[in-house]
Amino acid sequence: MVSGVLYRLLSAGGVVVLTALSVFVSNLTTVQNLTTSAIPIFNRLTSTVLSGPNLWLAALVSTAVVLASLAPMFKPRPRRLLDTALLVQQRVVVAGFALAAIGYFDYTYRLPRSTLILSMGLLLLVLPLWFVAIRRAPNAADERAVIIGDDYSQIEDILQETDANILGYVSPPSPYDVDEQVGEARVLSTDGGTGVDVESVPHLGGLSRLDDLLVRYDVDTAYLALRLSDRAEFFGALKVCSDHGVRAKAHRNHVDSVLFDSDENTTIVDVDLTPWDWQEYAVKRLFDVAFAGTALFVLSPVIVLISVAIKATSPGPIFYSQKRTAEFGGDFEVYKFRSMIPDAEAETGAKLSEEDAGGVDPRVTSVGRVLRKTHLDEIPQLWSILVGDMSVVGPRPERPELDADIQEEVSEWQKRWFVKPGLTGLAQINDASSTRPEEKIRYDLAYIRQQSFWFDVKIVIRQLWGVGVDVVELVRDGSDD
Repeated sequence: MVSGVLYRLLSAGGVVVLTALSVFVSNLTTVQNLTTSAIPIFNRLTSTVLSGPNLWLAALVSTAVVLASLAPMFKPRPRRLLDTALLVQQRVVVAGFALAAIGYFDYTYRLPRSTLILSMGLLLLVLPLWFVAIRRAPNAADERAVIIGDDYSQIEDILQETDANILGYVSPPSPYDVDEQVGEARVLSTDGGTGVDVESVPHLGGLSRLDDLLVRYDVDTAYLALRLSDRAEFFGALKVCSDHGVRAKAHRNHVDSVLFDSDENTTIVDVDLTPWDWQEYAVKRLFDVAFAGTALFVLSPVIVLISVAIKATSPGPIFYSQKRTAEFGGDFEVYKFRSMIPDAEAETGAKLSEEDAGGVDPRVTSVGRVLRKTHLDEIPQLWSILVGDMSVVGPRPERPELDADIQEEVSEWQKRWFVKPGLTGLAQINDASSTRPEEKIRYDLAYIRQQSFWFDVKIVIRQLWGVGVDVVELVRDGSDD
């Protein structure tokens, strides 16, 4: 595999040259005549040949569009050969549709239909071959690698399993603890007692400098060996690696199975920095924006009525906000309609409401009880979806302090951080709350592994149906009283 700056130059340069060549070749009268005679369907297209400035301008625009579409491929990420070919073809198709949209208008730089179809057909063949050709497997001796972490038992395991050229380690704010001093060499004792010679793995700097270090040393691979990292450190390191196209690896025994292919038979495994295709993310984001925007507009009269009811029945603000855990280690501010008395946690501190377990919480107001029963208290979270802090579907975000407590009881709880938190989720439609974390995490992990646009749609439909049932029951209970 060609790596670093050279890979970026080769990948982008190859796209420029091959795109321009495909346009010029497809524009040749001879090629279009041969195609028309060989493929009857081309008889229905008007064969137009560009020349002079119009041809150069069309080639320039086509190259720019294809470059923009293939931009994510310019990072030297580890992908299987078939995955690389398919991803390139998907992006060429996207570029083709974009150029077709440009061609719909009578611009001087548009490609004629026959030229467009021929050039995109050529690119579907040659660009995947080009990206596969420059993605050869690296020689271990040429692989430039760093270790990110401070767990020397993990580092020892990694050093024993890899032949890569380890340039040094990058550590979290707390540096290594030196257990022994042997001459001029620093030795860190491990559980096995063999020790790791730290002089062979020099300290390059802290995690705050990771961005800089990956560029300065032209790093190909980063090995994860974090001891007691928090969410921000772990996922922050992964994000920086992803941004620079650096492959992330770890010892199989020290990384979460959600992040690597369980079918891999090697001890050192590739950590999947982008486990879900960007197109799924794009579709999901479009759905989130459309859903949240429409819902806020439709529910605007309800929002006004709820605000008036809260103010009329209880002193205090209409909304309240809390910190919640976000995707990949961050926090964000979530908003709800206030359903409890002001300063409800002043004496008790952060705790789960008894209502989550089916009990009665004296802190909940009369209006708040209705809001919670009908889930209307969560309407303000539509704004969090609109700005991108949340998704419509995903694991429900917890408060960081409660998250930490639950994690001590449920070891797999942190796997929920691998996706953006949601307004609803598989756990919610199955009535699994944080009062039963073992059950809830099973549903959350099932969603993480199965997530897709249509799976999200099914969950949303079931949630809306459930809200409707709750509203009917509330009205029925009120009429019985």
